[in-house]
Amino acid sequence: MADSTRRIDARIDDRYGDLPPQERRVADFLLEHLGDLAVFSAAEISRHTEVSKATVSRLFRKLGFEDFKEVRDHALALRASGQPTAAPVLSGDSEDSTAIQRHVQHEHRNLGKLTEVLSDGRLSQAVDMVRKAERVLIIGMRNSYPPAAHLHHQLIQVRSQVRLAPQPGQSVGEELAGVSAHDVIVLLGFRRRPKGFGTLVRHAANSPAGLMLIGDSTSRTYAKDADCWVECPVDADGAFDSYATAMSLISMLANGVLNSALSGGRRRISQVASVYDDLQELETT
Repeated sequence: MADSTRRIDARIDDRYGDLPPQERRVADFLLEHLGDLAVFSAAEISRHTEVSKATVSRLFRKLGFEDFKEVRDHALALRASGQPTAAPVLSGDSEDSTAIQRHVQHEHRNLGKLTEVLSDGRLSQAVDMVRKAERVLIIGMRNSYPPAAHLHHQLIQVRSQVRLAPQPGQSVGEELAGVSAHDVIVLLGFRRRPKGFGTLVRHAANSPAGLMLIGDSTSRTYAKDADCWVECPVDADGAFDSYATAMSLISMLANGVLNSALSGGRRRISQVASVYDDLQELETT
């Protein structure tokens, strides 16, 4: 595989054994700071690793990069795709603020972005689609499965005929077969999606059912196929995405469905609670 298409850590792994000690120090620094390289310059990397700028530049060329800008752009692209990249400077404590403070600030920004998205009435549209549907099919794979499962857990308490896919040992085909114009498909597509996600979107869009798509900015390319598209940011300062905003969206959607059909929703909650009691499934303390 050509170097231009490979991750920087894979390039380093291939060459690490042949690198002289000074270049290894630079390589180690790059691997430890892939997520926050944007805050450094080539000169600062030289200073932190105690090698010459020429040594830093020489390693960049060995790895297939013209200069540090290419290295930095490559690292930023990795993080934007959802690939975990270590960012000790951005996600650790500093003189100006703690990691917790910056994390909270970032979550506030993400919630602000979601608020702007929902300000055009999109939440009401999403609520109406779920409320009016005869059956609701929620689909989430890989990173999208936990929020999909949480949405299923919330909705199944306020209305019946809510399914989650894929089930263990199954693909989504079994669930998609037979959907009707009275149904709605809620498809969650956060980044690092499986390869066939585009095919799944097109199939769902061509089915008789309504399609609601929820995802981050990397899912925008599929937005045109959905009846309702909700963009939900998941980016964070550290190596891993944060789904706090996604969970907030799910809470608002589920509460909206309950509030829009309060009488039926309250009866459903009461029925579920009664079964919980009969089966003694929940702690009573």
